[in-house]
Amino acid sequence: METAQRNVPTYLGLSIFNLLCCCLPLGVAALIYSLRVENATGTGDMERASQASRTARMLNIVGIVIGIIFIIIGIVIVVLTRNAK
Repeated sequence: METAQRNVPTYLGLSIFNLLCCCLPLGVAALIYSLRVENATGTGDMERASQASRTARMLNIVGIVIGIIFIIIGIVIVVLTRNAK
């Protein structure tokens, strides 16, 4: 049982990165689900931990993609406004 508890990733570090650097709303949600993984793992509820882990991973992926899209849009806007002058 001890090894099964260690195999469920929390994605806590990725959630914090997403929160600070990519997409704040999705980062907050991902952080909440990451903490749910830790809580469920601590109580031994591996099914709930596994589901929360999958949700945290998906929220992190979507948040990072949205963050990259916004960064690219921002760069394009800056380049276009500088070239228009």
